Amino acid sequence: MKIVRTIAEVRQLIGSDERGRGRTGLVPTMGAFHDGHRSLFRAARAECDVAVVSLFVNPAQFSANEDLDRYPRDEARDVELAAAEGIDVLFAPSAEELYPARFQTWVDPERTGAEGAHRPDHFRGVATVCLKLFNIVRPDVAYFGQKDAQQAAVLRQMVRDLNLELELRVLPTVRDIDGLALSSRNAYLSSEERGRALALPHALTAGRAAYAQGSDPVAASRAALNGLDPDYVDVLELDDVKVLAVAARVGSTRLIDNVILEGELQ
Repeated sequence: MKIVRTIAEVRQLIGSDERGRGRTGLVPTMGAFHDGHRSLFRAARAECDVAVVSLFVNPAQFSANEDLDRYPRDEARDVELAAAEGIDVLFAPSAEELYPARFQTWVDPERTGAEGAHRPDHFRGVATVCLKLFNIVRPDVAYFGQKDAQQAAVLRQMVRDLNLELELRVLPTVRDIDGLALSSRNAYLSSEERGRALALPHALTAGRAAYAQGSDPVAASRAALNGLDPDYVDVLELDDVKVLAVAARVGSTRLIDNVILEGELQ
């Protein structure tokens, strides 16, 4: 596996002759890899000739009161995990490499759903950095997880609106044995908080069951949150997929999760 830190290195390594390099897959990440990331790595490795992972904690998608400074970072471990999964290129740029002095051009999505309403600048930062990564790596396909379904919907809209020659693949959420969706932020949780966090998947399960029976999935989910105060519980239309999504704080840690009510993310 090659570790590169500059745009010039990526372009030189992958090559500008797209006909000669085969199918390229990109997995954009912020590091602190877990089995959810590894499922994306394996899909990219299985489906593509060249598998690229980006590792960049993107400051543009954090607001001033969020956890940028304490976001989990362990590059040495991430390098080991990516190499073990057969990744060809790990792109780990600095903030200055992606946002040089006098940087001033941003992608500003209009429809950002419930998550965007609670984090007004979040998807601006996500869309901008992903567009930069797409232009730098020039992948044929980019891989994301269903846990970030609202993010995937924003990026799909960007791909359509800006006529990008790119396929977005959304893979199922990977969960721990207790049902909690895997997230780098789970590392913040104490054992007591982790127990409380299980209310999120339990609430979504209750909401999905209610929906299948013709009842209100939002009301059922809220009733099953076991004292957690959510930022939102909402049914979202993401393209042709209906998703029940929730965001809530457990202690100081904000977690998101969702289940599909109708349709299929691909």
